[in-house]
Amino acid sequence: MNPFEDMRLFCQVMESGSFTAAAEQLGLSKQFVSRRLIQLEERLGVRLLNRSTRRLDVTPLGQSYYESALRLLGEVEQVEQGIAGQNSEPRGTIRLSAPLSFAMAHLGCLLPLFLQRHPQVSVEVDLSDRPVDLIGEGYDLVLRIGTLEDSTLIARRIASVQRVYCASPDYLALRGTPLKPEDLTAHACLPYGHGRQVQWRFKGKLQGLNVSGRMRVNNGELLRDTAIAGLGVTYLPTFIVAEALKDGRLVTLLDDFAPEALTLSAVYPQHRQSSRPVQALVEFLRERLASGC
Repeated sequence: MNPFEDMRLFCQVMESGSFTAAAEQLGLSKQFVSRRLIQLEERLGVRLLNRSTRRLDVTPLGQSYYESALRLLGEVEQVEQGIAGQNSEPRGTIRLSAPLSFAMAHLGCLLPLFLQRHPQVSVEVDLSDRPVDLIGEGYDLVLRIGTLEDSTLIARRIASVQRVYCASPDYLALRGTPLKPEDLTAHACLPYGHGRQVQWRFKGKLQGLNVSGRMRVNNGELLRDTAIAGLGVTYLPTFIVAEALKDGRLVTLLDDFAPEALTLSAVYPQHRQSSRPVQALVEFLRERLASGC
């Protein structure tokens, strides 16, 4: 009986979402996987998973075991990599989560270059603008834009993300150009996000400005295209609107009031601090984004 193998098996079930999927990925039978986890629960004297015909639900103790197992397995991986030699080529799989719009703008060209540089590394990428649970969902690395809240994680600055207020020339010809933030109350705004109220912030103002309009969505490309169509003013990162600004489909507004740039951070759990594949990807992104991709 190998406790580390049981940990790996349990983590695979958690990440796959079912015994069947985990068994297929591990090349084992579903019955073997189920029996091993029952034996694990019996040895620990606790229930880790609630089983039903439709789904698996992790118990609070199961979630705690999963997070602890991830940390321990990460430490074992670090020991093995250290013994193999720090000068060897990084190898292994990186589970990465990144914001959708940023990934479409940058990762499509950067990740293939990274994989060419490190042929023994593979990457599983999840694109989502939601704030993922890095440890609970088993990610090795997450790219986040803006303020970070979880102090138990390690964050490294990758690049700056500048945002601009912008609208189409046709919209401004029809509605006029706002010269100060308060002027936006008389304009149609296209805010990013969901919820009852969205605030836009400006340099030098302690209070944000409540904005509203006929459309609100949690996707920057859709907001950009709506602004290009002349439906209002929007506030987006430059990596989304750069081409539209360059060819004149959009123009910037209120440049003197634009707030400071946000930070793009690489965030990872402490047990991934010495992971060579993770650190190789972080350094690669820092290097390439600093040089403009």
